[in-house]
Formats: sequence, structure tokens, C-alpha cells
Amino acid sequence: MRLCVAGAYGAFGQKHLDALAAIEGVKVTSVMGPNRDKVEAVAAAGGIGHAGTALDECIVRDDVDAVILSTPTQLHAEQAIACMQAGKHVLIEIPMADSLADAQAVVDKQRETSLVAMAGQVRRFNPSHQWIHNRVRAGELTIQQMDVQTYFFRRTNTNAKGEPRSWTDHLLWHHACHTVDLFQYQTGGTAIEAFGLQGPPHPELGIAMDMAIGMKGSNGAICTLSLSFNNEGPFGTYFRYICDNGTYIARYDDLFDGNENQIDLSGVAVSENGIELIDREFISAIREGRTPNASVADTLSAMRTLDRIEKSML
Repeated sequence: MRLCVAGAYGAFGQKHLDALAAIEGVKVTSVMGPNRDKVEAVAAAGGIGHAGTALDECIVRDDVDAVILSTPTQLHAEQAIACMQAGKHVLIEIPMADSLADAQAVVDKQRETSLVAMAGQVRRFNPSHQWIHNRVRAGELTIQQMDVQTYFFRRTNTNAKGEPRSWTDHLLWHHACHTVDLFQYQTGGTAIEAFGLQGPPHPELGIAMDMAIGMKGSNGAICTLSLSFNNEGPFGTYFRYICDNGTYIARYDDLFDGNENQIDLSGVAVSENGIELIDREFISAIREGRTPNASVADTLSAMRTLDRIEKSML
């Protein structure tokens, strides 16, 4: 399996390159990034044969079977459609688009081409959330409430590596997308109620820096989500699952019970790295000719819920 990683020198492009190095039968043959010096340095460090500054020059190559897009959110839909138009399978880092219309266009192109197109809903694959999901499906747990905090300190336009970012991030269409999709995935249906509240926009970035979201699932479970770019302290997202049979706290690939006792996740999956697991699912789906977990069609319902939340805040 020969892959191109677009956005290769960004924070998540690097995470995907590291993950792919741990998967057998996979070779990164092309990397893309708009800065020539940076992308060529990534290629040289990884022994990758091609480095390009434009996606178009990568997706026409015969030695590229599939593409992982770790590029700015605003480009995801257009680039994903271009990949499929070129006959390439595509994994789109979260979110697949920053509007419902663009997300629908991605799904339409996937249905037209029948290629594997997957959204980067990594929370479905983090071992911590998989552990919960497996027990919900087995009837051992029923989720009553998910209480989620997504906090960053980003009063300037920087990425996860603390470097200047060329595009503007978004609390709703990026960071809330993780939790909206996960809540629906864990409760087994689309939210029947969803609303949002947002604070004042940043005077320069033009985006809300604080947000609160509420959802109710078809099974009666509720979700409260607090998001901020103003929080001083540890970065990241922390999930508290309040269930009928226990309370659990998920921090990325780690899981604790309500009393902060860590739960052994070593048997949940072949890796304890969520990025590696999502890449493995993408590659396996291509090889097996099947629809992946977190296909763009499957995750479209989360985009519909995000659209409802956005409209509730107008």
C-alpha cells in the first residue's frame, strides 16, 4: 500500500507518518506541504522518494494508492473530492469539512466513485473509548451522561506544536466534531436534541473562543460539552462517562475509573495509539474492499448535528 501524506510537517501529519511506520506492508511514497524546504526535509528524514508543494502533483502519481489529508480544515472537502476524482482512496483528518454542504459533497463523490473515504474520527479508535464501546455493545454498561471538557490556550493562531498556523481553527467544526460524533457512536443514534451557546468572537481571529454544547440521545443519555481557547493549563479533551454501572474518565488513549484507578487497555486493540489504529482501519478497508468504521457516509450524521448546533447559536 503506497500512500501520500499531505500536510506532512504539521502536528498531525507527523503523527500519521509515525503511525504508518509501525504498519507492515505500507510505504509512504509522497509527502506534501506548501513550504518547499520543510516538506523536503520531511522526505529526506523518512527516505521518502517524492516531496511536493501542491496536492495535484501528488495525486497524479502512479505510486500513490491512497492519501491521508492532514491539511487545513478549510481545504478538506475540496482536496478529498480531488483525491477521489484522481482515483485515490482518502482519509480526511477531522473534520471532513467545515459545513454540512461541503460534507455532503464529499459523501456524494464517495458514492459516485465507490472508493474508500474515511473521516478522521479518532475518538472511535482510541483504546479508552473502544473499551467503553465494547461494554456498551455487550450490555454491560449504559451511558447516562457524557461530561466533556475540550480546553486549549490559543489566543494567538498556533497549532498543536505551538507553531504559527496559516489558517484559523474552530471550536465547533473541529473540536466539537470529536465529541458530537463520539456521543452518537457510543449511544447508537443521532442526537434528538442539540443546542449551543458561544462567547464573543476574538477581535482578530473572528471565531468564538468559548462554547457550550448540549445534546440528548435517542436512548435518553445526555452530553454536556465545554470548549475554550482561553483556558490556561493542560491542553486536550477529557471525557467523563457516567454509566449505570460505573464512572470512567478517558484521556486520549488512557482510561481511569471514577476514583482515578487506571484501567488496563492492553488487550483492547493491536496498538494503544489511536492514530495508528485509525490508519490501520483505513488501510485494512482498502485491502478488504469494505466500508471502514468512520466512513464519510457514516459520520455525515455528526455533521448534520453540528449544523443544527451552529444554527441554534445564530
